[in-house]
Amino acid sequence: MPQVKHQLTDSAATQKLQMTIFLCSILFTMGTAIHNFIIINPTLIETMMQMAGVADPAGEAIEFTFGFRIVGCLYIAGNALGILALNSRSKILWCIILIVNVTQATGPIMIPSSMWTAVNDVYGVLGILPSAITDGGAIILSSVMIISMFKFRTTWAQKPS
Repeated sequence: MPQVKHQLTDSAATQKLQMTIFLCSILFTMGTAIHNFIIINPTLIETMMQMAGVADPAGEAIEFTFGFRIVGCLYIAGNALGILALNSRSKILWCIILIVNVTQATGPIMIPSSMWTAVNDVYGVLGILPSAITDGGAIILSSVMIISMFKFRTTWAQKPS
């Protein structure tokens, strides 16, 4: 017996959710770019490694910075994809946005604490702010998206017609 596929229609929350994802994606893209290319540099990473007791901080800082920036670029691209939420309700796009934000929310846990100390020592609170907004915002946006999926039992806060 073939399954009937239900058409989805917008709920009162659909456009609000799309706009929220769109605006957060712009903010998170900018915050990640600032953190990745302005805050993080080999000198800061070398300081972080010295604090962590790494044997050859100068030798390892360049490679670590390079790897860190590659990951950062992936998050910049992933966050930028969220800008498409304004005009697309693709389930694949939803999944990508959700995965990017759930994993970005783990930043404070995944990044060594010595990095936060080094950033604070060099830049003060303003150096921590881009990442705090991005990672903290990702926790909130991920939660909103997950709650929406449970409430509407579908993506984009749509409902069966």
